[in-house]
Amino acid sequence: MTDDSTRESSGVTRRDVLKTASLASIAAALAPSGVFAAASERIRVGLIGCGGRGTGAAVDCLTASPDVVIAALGDLFPDQLESSLRELRQKFPGERVTATPETCFTGFEAYQKVLGAPVDLVILATPPFFRPGHLKAAIEAGKHVFTEKPVAVDPQGVKSVIATSELAAQKRLAIVAGTQRRHQAHYLEIVKRVRGGDLGEVVAGQCYWNMGALWVERAAENWENRKAKGWSDMEWQIRNWLFTGWCSGDHIVEQHVHNLDVMNWALGSHPVKATGMGGRAARTEPQYGNIFDHFAVEFEYPNGVRVLSMCRQTAGAAENVSERVVGSRGFSYTDSTDGYIKGAKAYEAKGSPNPYVEEHKDLLASIRAGRPLNEGRQVAESTLTAIMGRMSAYTGRALSWDWVLNASKLDLSPAKLELGEAPTLEVPVPGKTALV
Repeated sequence: MTDDSTRESSGVTRRDVLKTASLASIAAALAPSGVFAAASERIRVGLIGCGGRGTGAAVDCLTASPDVVIAALGDLFPDQLESSLRELRQKFPGERVTATPETCFTGFEAYQKVLGAPVDLVILATPPFFRPGHLKAAIEAGKHVFTEKPVAVDPQGVKSVIATSELAAQKRLAIVAGTQRRHQAHYLEIVKRVRGGDLGEVVAGQCYWNMGALWVERAAENWENRKAKGWSDMEWQIRNWLFTGWCSGDHIVEQHVHNLDVMNWALGSHPVKATGMGGRAARTEPQYGNIFDHFAVEFEYPNGVRVLSMCRQTAGAAENVSERVVGSRGFSYTDSTDGYIKGAKAYEAKGSPNPYVEEHKDLLASIRAGRPLNEGRQVAESTLTAIMGRMSAYTGRALSWDWVLNASKLDLSPAKLELGEAPTLEVPVPGKTALV
C-alpha cells in the first residue's frame, strides 16, 4: 500500500453498496438515458478495477476504436491504479489516456467517484463479488457498461444483476459482458448451426476448463506480503481474490463460466438441475485460500439433455478447454481457436479476429447506433449455472434451478468491507457444508 488513507475503516456492507448505489444516479436523472454523442465524438471510458484483467480490457477498448479515451480510473489499492495508468500511457501515448490526478480514485468508494466523473462508459473489472453493486450503480448513473464475467458469486447477486439488466433496457443503456466467445466468429457460426438443427435433436453435451496451475506464484507472493507489508486479513483476501471464495465465487464461477455460457447459448436454455462433486487435492496450503481445485458437475437441461461439466487447475495434468454438443445426426466441437461439426452436415471453421477486441467493437457500435446491446440477463443466467454447480459440489446435494434462484438465502458478503479483520476462510466439505 502506498496510501495510508485507504486503510481507514469504511464499515460498509454489500447491502450498503446496493442501497447507496442510487446516489450516483442523481445527476443522471436530470438527463435522458441512453443519449450519446455523435459518431464523430469521443467515448470517455472510466476503468473500475485496475488489475491485470481491467487493464487488459481498457487496452482492448482503446484498440477497438480510435475515438475512445480513458478518462478516469478507480481501484481499492493505489499501487494497482498507478501500475495500470503507467501501462496504459506506455501502450497508448498521446491523448488516448486523458485521466488526471483529479479523475483517479482509490478506496472502497472509488467506483462511485469514477461514476461521478465525466465518463460515458465504464469497465467493471473488480473481483466478481463487487460486480452486482457496481453494475447497479453504473446503470443508475446513466452509464453504458462493459462488465467482466462472472457478474456475481451468489444467488442474491444474480437477482440484483437481472433487475439491473431490466433497468438498463428501460434506460436504453448497454451492458456487454466479458463472455467473449459470444463475439467470436467461429463460435457464432457453429452455435448458429447447432441452433438451426444441423446436429439433429440435441441429446447431450460436454464442456471443460481443465488447465494447469494458475497464479500459484502470485498466491505465494501474497502470502509472504501479508506479513512483510503488514496487510490485514481483508487486504490479503481481496488481493488474493482468485483463491478467496467470497471474492471470486471459486474457479468454476470465475473461469468455467465461459464454457457453461456456451452450453446455455447452444442449447437455448439454462439447466434445470445440477449434481456436482469436487474438492482440494493439489492445492491444500493456506495461501490458496478456501476454493476447490477441481469440480465435476452433471447439468440437466430441459427435455432431459445432460451436460457433463469439468474444470480443474492442476499442474502436470491433461489440459482441455472446449465444448462439445452431441446430436442425433452429429456433434459439434469448439475451443478458443477452432470449431467444427462432424456428421450429416459437416462444417469446419478456423481462426477468428481477436474476440477480446471484437466484444468492445460490438459494444461501441451498438452505442453509436443508438441500439445498445444488453447481455445482462444471459450472463446472469450463465453465472447462476456455475454457482448452482459450485453449491452442489460444496454441499453434496442435487439442486434445482428454481430453488437456487428463488429459495436460496446464500449471501457470501462479509459482515463489513474494511481493510481490517475478515472472516476465516473455511474450506467446504461435501456432505457437511450446509445448504443455504
